[in-house]
Amino acid sequence: MAEDIVKKIVASSGSLIAMKYGRQLIVFIISMMPILELRGGLIAASLMNMDPLESYIIAIVGNILPIPFILLFINKILEWMRNSKIRFINKFANWLYKKVDKHKEPIEKYGFWGLVLFVGIPLPGTGAWTGCLIASVLNMDKRKAFIASLIGVLMASIIMMIISFGIIGNIIR
Repeated sequence: MAEDIVKKIVASSGSLIAMKYGRQLIVFIISMMPILELRGGLIAASLMNMDPLESYIIAIVGNILPIPFILLFINKILEWMRNSKIRFINKFANWLYKKVDKHKEPIEKYGFWGLVLFVGIPLPGTGAWTGCLIASVLNMDKRKAFIASLIGVLMASIIMMIISFGIIGNIIR
C-alpha cells in the first residue's frame, strides 16, 4: 500500500523532480508524512535513483523533525478535535484514539524499549508518528519518548535502507 502511494507521489512530481533539489525535497516531505514516514521516503529515493547515503540522511531528518511537535502538541490537538462541533473532526479523533488503543500494549508493557521497537520495526501502522501519539496519550516522559523515537527511527532507517536500496530496490525498478 505505502509503496503504491509513494509511486503515485513520485510519478505526479515531475516538475518538482526537475528542480535542482527537487528529488531531495520529495524524499524529505514524504519522510515527514504520517503513515509513509522514513519508509516511504527511502522507497521514493530508490525509485528516483538517488544516492543511498544522501537519501538516508534526508529521510532521517525528515522523519525526526515532526517528533518534538507531536510529543508537545498532539494531546492538545486531540482534545480540541474531540470537542469540535464538526462531525468529521470528531470521527477522526476517535479513529486516532482507537489506533492508540490497538497499539498501546507493547509500549505500556515495555515502556522505553517498547517504544523503540514499535517505532523501529517497519510494519504497517508503526512508526514515529503513531509511536509518539501513543507515548503522548500514555503521558510518557517527553524526553524519554523523544530518545526512544530517535533510536527507533535510526533502527527503521537501517532496515529500510537494506530493503529499499537492496531487495525491493532491485525488484521495483
